[in-house]
Amino acid sequence: MTTTRRFSPSDVQALSALKSLGVRAGATHRCTRVWVVVVEGRVFVRSWNDKPTGWYRALRTEPRGSITLGAKRDTREIAVHARHVRSARLRRAVSDAYAHKYDMAGARKWVVGFAEPAREATTLELVPA
Repeated sequence: MTTTRRFSPSDVQALSALKSLGVRAGATHRCTRVWVVVVEGRVFVRSWNDKPTGWYRALRTEPRGSITLGAKRDTREIAVHARHVRSARLRRAVSDAYAHKYDMAGARKWVVGFAEPAREATTLELVPA
């Protein structure tokens, strides 16, 4: 029986409250700010584009990376493993979570874009490494 690693409840709460998250693919890729949502107690990120040198492609090639959590003075880095999400139901739930969390007028274009099938296909679940 395999056990799925999960973030602690306090980390899930903190990640859910964040508007953006620093994500780093591997040990050398630069840290990139991305939107983050929590669905069913699980942490998800999605790429706006699939550039060959971008964070999403880097995490697909090398699923180990890290995220930054906390304020500037109290920032901590958490090692993560990225898992590609194949479930259409879960991808749709992530799209709905983006629409709910980022409901401000200036985010509308991005929320609508994130719900497009090509962008839904870039959904990754982050789990502690």
